[in-house]
Amino acid sequence: MTIAIFWLSTSLAELFGSRTTVTMVKTAIPWGFLLLIPALAAAGGTGFFLAKGRRIGLIGAKLKRMPFIAGNGILILIPAALFLAFKAKAAEFDTIFYGVQTLELLSGAANIILLGLSMRDGLKLSRYGTRRRQMVKNEA
Repeated sequence: MTIAIFWLSTSLAELFGSRTTVTMVKTAIPWGFLLLIPALAAAGGTGFFLAKGRRIGLIGAKLKRMPFIAGNGILILIPAALFLAFKAKAAEFDTIFYGVQTLELLSGAANIILLGLSMRDGLKLSRYGTRRRQMVKNEA
């Protein structure tokens, strides 16, 4: 949700807001990393713990997505957000700003899609796990 809020805030500020609004959004986003990074680390750690070494099926699909999600965030999204905050604070809304902004929006959309797929698979796994535990309990 945090990444989606960043993405939506940026899009709405760019489409309908003033430069002051864009500056406020772009300088606020890096502060959101204080929430986002620990939340992603906790979710990833919990997922690895719950996987218990399994690497097939839905768990395997989730594990294959994680390097792309993390790499996109660490190599593109975080540096872009910091750069855009710096440029916005300096009121430098130039071609470079909008080029990096475009890259950030595309990369953010990719991460939202990948995280959404992982969430969908996690929900399927939890439903399957709950159903399976209930069947075992009923048999006992």
